[in-house]
Amino acid sequence: MSPKPMLTLSQVMEKLREKGITDEVRMTEDKKFVISGTEKSYRAEDLKIIRVYRFEGASDPDDNIALYLVEDVYGNKAMIIDSYGANSNYTGREFDEFLKSLPTEEREEFDF
Repeated sequence: MSPKPMLTLSQVMEKLREKGITDEVRMTEDKKFVISGTEKSYRAEDLKIIRVYRFEGASDPDDNIALYLVEDVYGNKAMIIDSYGANSNYTGREFDEFLKSLPTEEREEFDF
């Protein structure tokens, strides 16, 4: 069995869109975690990570991105996207602490 080809961030996002997953959770200036374009916010205890995708830039090690697929207590799924390393999307420790506090339950159905 040959290994699966590595997908790009946009390819993974397209596969998630095909499954109806389009929402993105972002940290606001006041350190709340909300679905983009809405007022819906989450606490860490509301979410769990069900898949992590990591992408590394071929030419620049600073082009490292992680996409976290999360599910809330009601079964709704969303993405959290972060550039990690030197170019993190977020300053301060709140974002990293939020992610680290989420339980992880990897699901094979999202193994693209």
